[in-house]
Amino acid sequence: MIPLRDDNPTRRLPWITLALIAANVGAFIYSLGLDQASLAAFWTRWAVVPARLLADPLAPAQALTVFTAMFMHAGWLHIIGNMLYLWIFGNNIEDRFGPLGFLAFYLASGVAATAAQVLATPSATIPNLGASGAVAGVLAAYLLLFPGAAIVTLIPIFIFIEIARVPAFIVIGFWFVLQIGNGVASLGTSAANAGGVAWFAHIGGFVAGLVLAAPAAIAHWAGRRRRYR
Repeated sequence: MIPLRDDNPTRRLPWITLALIAANVGAFIYSLGLDQASLAAFWTRWAVVPARLLADPLAPAQALTVFTAMFMHAGWLHIIGNMLYLWIFGNNIEDRFGPLGFLAFYLASGVAATAAQVLATPSATIPNLGASGAVAGVLAAYLLLFPGAAIVTLIPIFIFIEIARVPAFIVIGFWFVLQIGNGVASLGTSAANAGGVAWFAHIGGFVAGLVLAAPAAIAHWAGRRRRYR
């Protein structure tokens, strides 16, 4: 299932969401202008290398990569997918948390995602990069706050393509089950040093998003219950 948009209007311009998308796109455009050697050096310097980070986690240069890695992407599908999900789901979370609250939530989810991936692959020497972990936190918050929101979704069925409105809890739940399945399947493989998808960053970011958004979700549903009494 590929989400295209949601039927969940916002009350204000989501300028932090737009700024995050612009920063990610800007970094990606910059990387497109690098030759292969310069690109490898760019990734090695600014992305998270688990073994290097764990060797000296308090070094400012290493701690900084936890944040800079969130704005780097390895290809067109990588950035398009992340930015599509960030736009569809991020604007409503920003609307609920406010601009600064959303930024703090987004970065905290990204940090938790990196921690999960580093702990899962502590000896990896391949750079880890991408906004996926932070975006996973946004999906988790959306699941808690807007589970019944209609998501216009593209659904491939063999050679046919169907477009339907699907509740958010199905779209996001399906996504998370895939992350769990792929994460479990990757255990015990050599994928940590062979490149590929950082499944545990997705899982870690999602779990962090659930925890961080839980107080807002409890307050939201408690308020709704009081209004309908």
